Amino acid sequence: MINNRKGFTLVEFLVAIVILMIGLLGLLQTINVAVDQNLGNVFRNEAVTVVDEMMMKKRAKTFDSISTGVKTYTEQRNVRGISKVFTLTETVNGVTANSKQISIEASWTKKTATYNHSATSVVSNF
Repeated sequence: MINNRKGFTLVEFLVAIVILMIGLLGLLQTINVAVDQNLGNVFRNEAVTVVDEMMMKKRAKTFDSISTGVKTYTEQRNVRGISKVFTLTETVNGVTANSKQISIEASWTKKTATYNHSATSVVSNF
């Protein structure tokens, strides 16, 4: 009779594989969350860029050519190979006879959530 008890049995091997798979699935989920958060940050950075560009164009105009009111635009950008649409809302209010407040807000969706970024500036006629 041979009493060779070295090594793993099939049941021990299968249990070890199941434990390893559970650990790897947790690691893969961590990677998915990290990629999703990174993409959200990239979209936010692009929204900041879009709002900044629009604000600079508005501030470059003469005081009299900046009309008060609310206007809505859409701008499509290619972000990491993904076509993303940003909805821009421009609000110009006359604060005094010699100054106007410009507010620009960008909104975009990611999955089912809507995100916003806004910037405000005042221009004066002196």
